[in-house]
Amino acid sequence: MADSQFSAPPMPAHAAPHPMARPGYGKRTTSGQPPRTAADFAHLPPREGAIAAYIDRLADGADISVKTLAKVLPYGQCALRTALNRIQESGHLRRGREHSAGSGSPRWITRTWWSRAPRDDTWWAAYRRGDVPEEGLRRPTRSRAVILLAALGREAPVMSLSAAECAQLAPLVEEWFARGADETQLMRALTSGLPVPVHHPAALARTRLTTKLPPERRPVPPLLRVLECGKCGAPARAEALRGGDCATCRGEPAPPARPALPPSSVRAHAAEARAAARSNERSRT
Repeated sequence: MADSQFSAPPMPAHAAPHPMARPGYGKRTTSGQPPRTAADFAHLPPREGAIAAYIDRLADGADISVKTLAKVLPYGQCALRTALNRIQESGHLRRGREHSAGSGSPRWITRTWWSRAPRDDTWWAAYRRGDVPEEGLRRPTRSRAVILLAALGREAPVMSLSAAECAQLAPLVEEWFARGADETQLMRALTSGLPVPVHHPAALARTRLTTKLPPERRPVPPLLRVLECGKCGAPARAEALRGGDCATCRGEPAPPARPALPPSSVRAHAAEARAAARSNERSRT
């Protein structure tokens, strides 16, 4: 029976959390993820779709190696390896290494990048370069900002804001998010030590968002990424990978070797180099 006809058994409901990889390793979600839906992996065969849905729900840093997945899912290592290769071919997964330029450390960290949306080879090549496609740059900071401002009234009723006031103040909240602040920090800044009474909650929120704005974060050093073949693990140019596999693993013939220069040409080039060196020496003296 073909693999695509396998019916995927239900994923186990674990009492214990999924094992995490060593710090800095494991699953790494790419930017620009769409909202999760029930049809995210419907284009995959049942088994692959079930495994992909399970991985997608895991937190970043989770250990998604074949050996660990075999301990928690109802599949053997061989079946999981095949399934992960098919998930990779569909554009959800890439393997490689990453290095933080300017960090002072020579280490390259093994990465397993994950995308809920299936990405083609061109997108992954751009991601490897750090040239994230436009859709990957969209950040949901505005919706986060409006949600937080609308929740002020539940935390401190005297700070209740209208929809129009939330929209006006949202850019200031977005700047806090851009500087690394989280919802807890923002809520504390906007609700602690309130005067009694609060006459103009929107004006007070604007003042606090402006005067308490945290400093800008230090620039993050650029990341250098190398993609690897999903089957043999050999480093490869992203443009040379098809579905995550290198040309050798795809069974394509190696490009013909460039013919070597004949000895006469080598001697001629060497003579030209020596003549140029003598000419430069005479001009200096």
